[in-house]
Amino acid sequence: MDDVVVIGAGVIGLACAHYLAESGRRVRVIEREAVGAGASHGNCGLLFTSDLVPLCTPGAVRKEILGMLRGTSPLFIKPRLDLGLIAWLVKFAAACRPDRLPAAMRARESILSSSERLFDELFSEGAVAADYERRGVLLVYRSEEEFDGYTAANRLLEPYGLAAEPLVGSALRSTEPALRPDLYGAWHHRTDAHLRPDALLHSWRGRLSRNGVLFTENCAVKGFRTAGGRIDAVIAPTGEIRARDVVIAAGAWAAGLLAPLGLKLPVQPGKGYSITMGRPARCPEIPCYLHERRVVATPWKSGYRLGGTMEFSGFGIHLNRRRLDALKSAAAEYLEEPLGRPVVEEWAGLRPMTYDDLPVIGRAPGVANLMLATGHGMLGVTCAPATGKLVAELICGEPPHIDPSPFGLHRFQ
Repeated sequence: MDDVVVIGAGVIGLACAHYLAESGRRVRVIEREAVGAGASHGNCGLLFTSDLVPLCTPGAVRKEILGMLRGTSPLFIKPRLDLGLIAWLVKFAAACRPDRLPAAMRARESILSSSERLFDELFSEGAVAADYERRGVLLVYRSEEEFDGYTAANRLLEPYGLAAEPLVGSALRSTEPALRPDLYGAWHHRTDAHLRPDALLHSWRGRLSRNGVLFTENCAVKGFRTAGGRIDAVIAPTGEIRARDVVIAAGAWAAGLLAPLGLKLPVQPGKGYSITMGRPARCPEIPCYLHERRVVATPWKSGYRLGGTMEFSGFGIHLNRRRLDALKSAAAEYLEEPLGRPVVEEWAGLRPMTYDDLPVIGRAPGVANLMLATGHGMLGVTCAPATGKLVAELICGEPPHIDPSPFGLHRFQ
């Protein structure tokens, strides 16, 4: 019998394994493919700790629907009869209320600020290595109207000390010379950082293996055997795996694993794309969020990545050439030299999206030894250390370092 089995070897699963092992637990991580092969691998690597405002804000639905009709939105919903997705979209629209915004921001601030501190510890101790730099993030705008539209959101960040600095004209060009001179301006969130996620996963997996964590790859969990309100065994292709505690950190696939247990998890797969390249000659030094096109350009010492889009089209991860080309054309609107050579990888992955844009962390109702850690949307890397630490605390019966109540599955019941 294993002590703890973690299902899912993305960045959330590795973070859970890390803090459980630090607490003295013996951990096995089970992964349906290879370690780090999912959404954690090809994202843009922003540690976006200033991203306190959730996606479900007043006016979001109208803005994105109009954008879809005009062909300017990064959102794409594949036309099909999918009752689960329809229900999710309806609940997302219902969550876009001004009265729920303050509580959502407080919850996001608690987990994001904790992760910021924990990442600083991990890198300062040399526990992991991943081209980590703290240069902030630039929210870059072509038009004055769109730039001014961020003022209201920026004011919401002031009480948390996370408001961005406006940069217009020459101030922007001197801060980031790789941007085109015809842009209006940018908001500089100086407290944010970035890293290379595939390097983080490789480094973290090595650290965990050296510390005794076991990995079982290419092992798609088939279900669970339960007894007495507990999971007695995880059913895998090679047989049953028994454990005292089970953590589901399976990202977009978590809902399917929970359904046979009678648990409904409102997580939808939101497909994102990225292109990884060598650094262009005029490479940005600061990560740039190209706002009107919702595309991120992330520079690392070892490379360069363009990423973005939000496609609700099921669980397929085939590459849509139009989506990839849209990343390139968007970058050309903002950057003097938008593309690098060679192209190292074209990628698509599935983000686990909840309709209230908060993760699901905590014990599963009715299953005493089952812990959930999923639904992090576009902030999986950013939230990983705090999620892993919170999961370890809850399993080990230690006082939680942040309030877990906003993240529980009970909020959807």
